[in-house]
Amino acid sequence: MLAYALRRVLSTLPVMAIVALFVFSLLYIAPGDPAVVIAGDQASPADVERIRANLGLDQPFLVQFGSWVWRLLHFDLGTSIFTNLPVSAMIAQRIEPTLSLMMVTLVLTILIAVPLGVIAAWKAGTWIDRVIMAFAVFGFSVPVFVVGYILAYVFALKFDLLPVQGYTPLAQGFWPWLQNLILPAVALGCVYIALIARITRAAMLEVLQQDYIRTARAKGLGQGGILFIHALKNAAVPIVTVVGLGIALLIGGAVVTESVFAIPGLGRLTIDAILRRDYPVIQGIVLLFSFVYVLVNLLIDVTYTLVDPRIRY
Repeated sequence: MLAYALRRVLSTLPVMAIVALFVFSLLYIAPGDPAVVIAGDQASPADVERIRANLGLDQPFLVQFGSWVWRLLHFDLGTSIFTNLPVSAMIAQRIEPTLSLMMVTLVLTILIAVPLGVIAAWKAGTWIDRVIMAFAVFGFSVPVFVVGYILAYVFALKFDLLPVQGYTPLAQGFWPWLQNLILPAVALGCVYIALIARITRAAMLEVLQQDYIRTARAKGLGQGGILFIHALKNAAVPIVTVVGLGIALLIGGAVVTESVFAIPGLGRLTIDAILRRDYPVIQGIVLLFSFVYVLVNLLIDVTYTLVDPRIRY
């Protein structure tokens, strides 16, 4: 297993190199000139050129890319064009709300989706199965921002049960922290719950047809033990895979969700940076999200050998 983990770690290096090249190329792919944006409409061509020189935009592409990679190797993500603050410091200020939202969403999703999928497989073909699958279709079909607006209207504006926007740091108390995250976590988790519930149901249906399940039933083992001990354990590989791949949904959905609920996280920072064409901030956030996604997939691959000992690499 150690050798396999080492090979997987080494295989991520070319992936991150390609990601880094793409992220840096955003400066050239995206429309607009940062120097022109900073200089303003009334600036002269000389002012624009001076700003381009200060930002290093007048240098060849490979020179700029090499300098940027060298700074990355020294954990320097650059400096914001507009705030003149280090990008790493700006990310550090905003990372707690985003991590909190993703963590609460992930826990809530697993606690809801896996039991729903197991019950749907157990009651396959019945009205219970149809209701759960109808919910899964609903979760896939409705955009995150629509669910967010509905939840905000019903639970925040109509009944005044939960805050409609904002974020309370965990240091100020667990319940105030959780209160601000319940609605955005439910809105963000709808599509994720639907995905995991469907995959869990499909994996459980396949496992429940195996001979060892029939043997367990013949021995008089209870239905709960069959479903959650024997069947779910052997159906865990595809479920774990989807849980890991769903991190990408959380990363992308966090941008929209934080905007709907006014959460000052990395999603809001990303939107602000895009609107201002603050390329160093955009590059830093995209690179961070890409690294997290690659790391999560690496952990999933390594976890395979722990979840299913039959797998050999």
